[in-house]
Amino acid sequence: MSSGLNYAIFAIAVIALAVFYLFFYRDWRRARRLRQPFPASWRALLHQQVPWYRALPPELKQTLEQRVQLFLVEKTFYGCDGFTVDDTVRLTVAGHACLLVLARPYSDYDEVRSILVYPDAYRVQSLESDGLVVSESHEIRAGEASDRGQVVLAWSECELAAQPFCEHNVILHEFAHQLDYLDGASDGAPPLGSAQARQWQHTMAGAYENLRQSLERHQDPWLDPYGATEPAEFFAVLTETFYQQPRHLKDQQPAVYDALREFYRFDPAEYGRMGQADR
Repeated sequence: MSSGLNYAIFAIAVIALAVFYLFFYRDWRRARRLRQPFPASWRALLHQQVPWYRALPPELKQTLEQRVQLFLVEKTFYGCDGFTVDDTVRLTVAGHACLLVLARPYSDYDEVRSILVYPDAYRVQSLESDGLVVSESHEIRAGEASDRGQVVLAWSECELAAQPFCEHNVILHEFAHQLDYLDGASDGAPPLGSAQARQWQHTMAGAYENLRQSLERHQDPWLDPYGATEPAEFFAVLTETFYQQPRHLKDQQPAVYDALREFYRFDPAEYGRMGQADR
């Protein structure tokens, strides 16, 4: 066999391997991972810590388990301030986070790499400048997300999310921000098709203004006032309410509910009061 032919075969093999790695390796690795059984202890923790898991029909429970299985393999958890991350912590975070991609592509979380967990609300120091004077401020946070693939959570707030009728869910909130980052901007408008994006903009802009006006008039708002801070927070708070209080949101803002239902490809109002099933 000539050296030229050997070189050609080698080059083809290298190109084939490169194509496989770039376009197929991740899917192959995930399929291989999902052939492994889902541990019974993990299933028990999902049942205990994720109210929606108890309410889902069997086929969607299995889908959530598969998403969780991939999440726990691919994402790295870090305990902060001496906090110990165990399976309860990991399954609680993964179970709630994966609700958002239960019917969406799991690849929406490809850029999420690490989850930092504090035992309780934590203090963040920041520097602010008006162009002349630099000032230092401190803020207490329950969670945050960054466009660098990092999510930070306070475990005490995550524990509240494990309660069936808790209005707030910091895990859903911060992972909604990660979906918002998918198009490169934290603006309250996740990636959408052109027609859907126009409808989303019309619906959400009107609802956002309605919320702000309700607060200005000192009326009872239909959404947590924190949602009026900025569009990015509006989307994150809406996501919490969509999953935690679906019937309330559907009654108060049916167009907003429909927009979220189309985006998440899931209708939580179909499944009754979460956490009631399987009890």
